[in-house]
Amino acid sequence: MGSFNTSFEEGFILVGFSDWPQLELIFFVFILIFYSLTLIGNTTIIVLSQLDPRLHTPMYFFLCHLSFLDLCYTTSTVPQLLINLSGLDRTISYGGCVAQLFIVLSLGGTECVLLAVMAFDRYAAVCRPLYYTTIMHPLLCLSLAIAAWVGGLMNSLIQTSLMMAMPLCGLHYLNHFFCEMLVLQKLACEDTGGTEAKMFVARVIIIVIPAALILGSYAHIAQAVLRIKSMSGRRKAFGTCGSHLLVVCLFYGSAMYTYLQPLDSYSESEGKFIALFYTIITPMLNPLIYTLRNKDVKGALWKVVGRGRDLG
Repeated sequence: MGSFNTSFEEGFILVGFSDWPQLELIFFVFILIFYSLTLIGNTTIIVLSQLDPRLHTPMYFFLCHLSFLDLCYTTSTVPQLLINLSGLDRTISYGGCVAQLFIVLSLGGTECVLLAVMAFDRYAAVCRPLYYTTIMHPLLCLSLAIAAWVGGLMNSLIQTSLMMAMPLCGLHYLNHFFCEMLVLQKLACEDTGGTEAKMFVARVIIIVIPAALILGSYAHIAQAVLRIKSMSGRRKAFGTCGSHLLVVCLFYGSAMYTYLQPLDSYSESEGKFIALFYTIITPMLNPLIYTLRNKDVKGALWKVVGRGRDLG
């Protein structure tokens, strides 16, 4: 650990989108709007889930965790990106970079596991409806949520420790808008195949295993839905799972494309735009997906709005 680049202790310069100066103002405006919508949307989901008794169910318990996670995830990168785009400051200290790397990896890993937990919840709701309340006991829900957070934390601890042990050299420029692990790996100044292999295995564990569990859950859900004879019953079952499945596709699609490719194939310029998708676009869309496709959430929203009008 002590051998890790004393020359880099002064920090890094985040290139961000400065290689497209004509787009920086446009990016600043749109990202500020998207970040504001993310804060409003996810906070609304959390508040509604606490206020409306109809939303005191396992599904919304996990959705609260997802919304809180998305708030933290975007806030760990977007404010700094906005400062970067404004041209005020493009630097980040070494300690700040390590902290940001740890937080981003931890939250990303937690979301991977949490989406798998939510898929299990949907499996229990559709495939075991008579035993749903027994299976998804509050104590089990709490245990699964804690397991998701601990799993993300441990995976991040392993990957960040491995990253810090890699000797870096070259310029102090990171061609990204935050301390992305793959960009830091590209600064390694010696053959680190063993360390890179360990980090790749850690990424596979935190991404592929939850994805496989999700696919297994939805395979059983599809079988159960196809056995339902009434179209209204099928629509209800698909409606129950559709929002979650869409969120899974958005998140895992970008995560797998970014983190499961060989390091030599990773393009920093392309990676920045893909990172915009999973750090800003997906967290913004999650509340919209769950709200627009869910009668309970829309009902709770109108109930709160109506109560506010009555008080006014």
